[in-house]
Amino acid sequence: MTRASATARSSRPTGRRSGDTGTRDAILDAARDLFAERGYEGASIRAIATSAHVDPALIRHFFGNKEALFTKTLADRTSLPQRLFESFGGDPAGIGERLTDTYFRLWEDPDTQPILLALVRSAVTSSLAADMLVDALEARIRSQEDVGPIDEQRMRRIELAGAHLLGVAVARFVVKFPALTALDHGTLVAEVSPAIQRYLS
Repeated sequence: MTRASATARSSRPTGRRSGDTGTRDAILDAARDLFAERGYEGASIRAIATSAHVDPALIRHFFGNKEALFTKTLADRTSLPQRLFESFGGDPAGIGERLTDTYFRLWEDPDTQPILLALVRSAVTSSLAADMLVDALEARIRSQEDVGPIDEQRMRRIELAGAHLLGVAVARFVVKFPALTALDHGTLVAEVSPAIQRYLS
């Protein structure tokens, strides 16, 4: 083997790293950075694999497709879930207003709105991505101290609140219903938060 061919071989992704967990973490870290830098469309599987120093086939092995990888990355490698979970701390009587305010601010933020839009689109077009999102978010919810103990009834109430907020967000920011886009942030929170409070309390 020539020195040039040996060098070329050593520079290629070698596949599995030290254990599945290390490989998955490397892929998720690379995906987080590239999705943030290039957006969903601009971050290819090959580019993510190159950044993580793995073979592209390993991404398909662990995550199935780019939609599922994107969903898993958002759940595990961004601050979006944590920012929402922080709303559960404090006076229980104000949880509906805090959560509603935080959620719609994320949609209004030009840095986070593209991520949320891409998340919605990937989850509704890929059943695998949707399943992975649900599993990842439920695991994160159960692990958060601010959220408190989670039984089946509490999880159902949290999911109802999330479904309500998501529906309003899609109507306002994606479909752009005129009556909803006309509302300022404070009015929107005031209209929606009583229902979210009822779900969660």
